[in-house]
Amino acid sequence: MTSKTLIRGGYVLTLGAKTANLAEGDVLVEDGTVVEVGPGLRDRDAEVVDASGTIVMPGFVDTHRHVWKSLFKSLGDGGSDGAGPVPAAVVGHHHRPEDVYAATLTGLLGAVEAGITTVVDWSDIQFDARYTDAALQAHADAGLRTVFVHSAPHWAESHEDVRPALRRLAGMSASAPGSPTTFAYGPIDPKRSDLDRAADEWALARELGLRIHAHAGSEASDRGVVSSLAERGLLGEDVTLVHCSHLDDAELDAIASTRTAVSVTPASDMAGGRGRPPTQQLIDRGIRPGLGVDDERVAPGDMFAQMRALISLQHATLFDLKLAGKGGIPNLLSTRDVIRYATLDGARTAGLGGVTGSIEPGKQADIVVLRADRPNVFPINDPIGAVVWGMDTSNLDSVFVAGRALMRGGVLQADVARARKLATAAQGRVGAAAGLIVGTVSGGER
Repeated sequence: MTSKTLIRGGYVLTLGAKTANLAEGDVLVEDGTVVEVGPGLRDRDAEVVDASGTIVMPGFVDTHRHVWKSLFKSLGDGGSDGAGPVPAAVVGHHHRPEDVYAATLTGLLGAVEAGITTVVDWSDIQFDARYTDAALQAHADAGLRTVFVHSAPHWAESHEDVRPALRRLAGMSASAPGSPTTFAYGPIDPKRSDLDRAADEWALARELGLRIHAHAGSEASDRGVVSSLAERGLLGEDVTLVHCSHLDDAELDAIASTRTAVSVTPASDMAGGRGRPPTQQLIDRGIRPGLGVDDERVAPGDMFAQMRALISLQHATLFDLKLAGKGGIPNLLSTRDVIRYATLDGARTAGLGGVTGSIEPGKQADIVVLRADRPNVFPINDPIGAVVWGMDTSNLDSVFVAGRALMRGGVLQADVARARKLATAAQGRVGAAAGLIVGTVSGGER
């Protein structure tokens, strides 16, 4: 039986190349796919969603997040008086598969509640197949679109041969065509001494049809690695490089010339000490990045915050140049660009550009409905400006992934109580094993 939904009467931001935005329009969805966008569409026996007084737009695409770290979201410096976030190894060693399930489930549900319909889960806690299965079960239970990036813990004392795990993922992908979860390979940060191994593993990933997501330029000591990857012919459109804060001009030129994708995680990078995102350097080379949350221990888990962090930093940098009397200052980053970084460009960065990221016929119906009648944004002067500068998670009304409602009326359509119970138990067990004091205010009254 055909499933039909008509989202009616909202301000529709399609963000597509061929489908115009509509001041008042409808979106018709059949069997999870957008089939028509326009004003005054007939309902054709569809379930009608009244979107009057809202902004209807593609769901956000989070292009890089370590979801397993969700048990310790907002932990910040962990009470260490500004020394930085607790290292992943401190808690990572103590996670059991059931803890990874609880963390991944609560992290993904939090993403849905923030209007994120696609998450690239860089799961660098893959000790063995039990951890993979636990994380993937959470992906299935959460219901949103995901890219599962298989990566071994970088802090592990030894690393097993990754090739059997990659073959297993490729087999799982082949056995479930059309699944909302796709698979990718996340190599341990490639250093120059490991390039022979990287070349072999990347070649296998490509042979198996797996996209490659790699950290690059996370610290100053990484300079030169991307150039070495480029010299070996390892870069390309099936590669996403993450962070890229400490790359030189030659490396950025190599990324642009090979059409390698870039994911930037502005809030996490600045709060975690990785430096500024290379926003202007990317713009100058025509590189359109995707945005990511990265690490909820030090960064907010929504894309509204990421958009504002990126655009505010670029504007502040250019205004400083202007105040210093510099000439030839580039244009300010526009809200039109930033919202596409968070949606259409993010989908391309995740390898899903033909699947999601815009509201256009033939694409999956990954759609969010944002309330425009709240005091934080009304009266609306510019819908895109309202989303980028004014809105937050309180404006979320409905979230659809492949036409399926994961949130309605601001309420998650999930067993939130179960997820909270599992996450709380896992947080307590892992925190105790790691010697952390969680759930209390650190540092005393001030």
